[in-house]
Amino acid sequence: MMNIYFPEEEINIDDLYFICYMIERVARRIHQKNKYVVNTIGQDALKHLISVANVLHCENPLQVEEDWIEEYRLQDSDFDVTKVDCELAEIIPTPLEMGKVYKRLIVDTLQPDEDYVDGIIRVYNNDICDVIDNYNCSAFYEPSYVIARAYYNGGF
Repeated sequence: MMNIYFPEEEINIDDLYFICYMIERVARRIHQKNKYVVNTIGQDALKHLISVANVLHCENPLQVEEDWIEEYRLQDSDFDVTKVDCELAEIIPTPLEMGKVYKRLIVDTLQPDEDYVDGIIRVYNNDICDVIDNYNCSAFYEPSYVIARAYYNGGF
């Protein structure tokens, strides 16, 4: 995928990782599912955000959260991905860890005719995200090839 502002500059995997990380941060902050954040921001804005990710990653993540929430009019809800059964889940993965999980899934399942933004929209709108984001189970801890295989098989 090429940068929309600098056509000679390629978007790299770290830019994708940053966007996935910020999607997770924002979703947790407003108590929404990642799918809501992705779909509300939309394809055109995601292309903008991934094209400026190499600059945004230098900013304070709290400010980036605020900017996304305000600019894309993201609404609070009552979904709390971190609310888990303490007997089943000892550790809640961080937004950085979940950003890596999603980055890997997008890269591992990227279709030849897709760019990273298409992959973001496709993956975050798949039902497998409900399993990955259920921290009472261990799906997010699985190796990336297992998660990708589960994606293709329609579940774990």
